[in-house]
Amino acid sequence: MIRSFLIGIVAGQRGITPLAAIATATRRGDIPADLPLQKLLLNPVIAAGTAAFAAAEMAGDKMKTAPDRIVPIGLAVRGVTAAYAGAALAPRDKRVLGAAIAVATALASSYAGWRLRCAAMARYGQTATGFVEDALVLGSGLAIASRH
Repeated sequence: MIRSFLIGIVAGQRGITPLAAIATATRRGDIPADLPLQKLLLNPVIAAGTAAFAAAEMAGDKMKTAPDRIVPIGLAVRGVTAAYAGAALAPRDKRVLGAAIAVATALASSYAGWRLRCAAMARYGQTATGFVEDALVLGSGLAIASRH
């Protein structure tokens, strides 16, 4: 269940990255394609689409007009992707629990991450802090979803 918890932290920072990490892990065979719609992630076009959406979210985060991650639609996206990723990473008989853990973690970490990012932006600026956060989130998401 630790992987569900950790992917929830990732989802709290970037909403689409957990889905891209699950798509990558599914295509690599690191996790089974057991969930509804997960077989779609085996399609290279669909998998590339998740990566493109994650990259677009990361690029958009650097814009001055980017909304805070704690706006309702941002929290909703994070909740949905965290639930799916948390379930995919949980043992088969504990998928509902994995989804619930990931959602709770994503929502809580959204607020914690937002506060940390605001503090860092005051000192280092939006772009620099965004690139550091992106690297941490992307690397963590891929590591969490990969076979250990």
